[in-house]
Amino acid sequence: MATTRDPEATRARIFDAAVTEFARYGIAGARIDRIAAEAKANKQLIYAYFGNKAELFTQVLQKTMLDLAVSVPVDADDLEGWIDRVMDYHAAHPEVLRLLFWEGMEYGVTELPDEAERQAHYREKISVVQDGQDRGVISDAIPAADLLFLLIALANWTAVVPQMRRIVVGGEDDDRERLRASVKEAVRRVIRP
Repeated sequence: MATTRDPEATRARIFDAAVTEFARYGIAGARIDRIAAEAKANKQLIYAYFGNKAELFTQVLQKTMLDLAVSVPVDADDLEGWIDRVMDYHAAHPEVLRLLFWEGMEYGVTELPDEAERQAHYREKISVVQDGQDRGVISDAIPAADLLFLLIALANWTAVVPQMRRIVVGGEDDDRERLRASVKEAVRRVIRP
């Protein structure tokens, strides 16, 4: 009996293995050999499907960021709820912030391969915040782009540096819930018109 190949299933296994590898080791530390072994795929297929390691990382980050954007769209009428959903998403998908953190450490201020596309994506989010400001539901004391950046930082920092959260705030469930409430209160104060 001949085995049938399923290119899409293989591509999905490679992608999932790459997410895990890049989240754990970053771009420089990731190894195509480990991705191939984890995906039970030929190393050459990785290059055929995704290009080189940097291109694979870019595609991994693009997809994970798109998944986040689709799952948790910005809502100018409920930024406090949006912050909750962002924090929940990152708790369930810690790899997203790890990938962004690695990208920041490895690219720094150098232009990203897909920077123009990502800027366009964030311009849409900024326009949602700007619309909220124009309608008076969000304070316009801070420019919309800066405000979105600050809100993202507030929502993400506790997941990016869990060791600092534990050291400064505490590591118990009550401590995490209190911090979440504090983040939401900070958001309310920053966006209050």
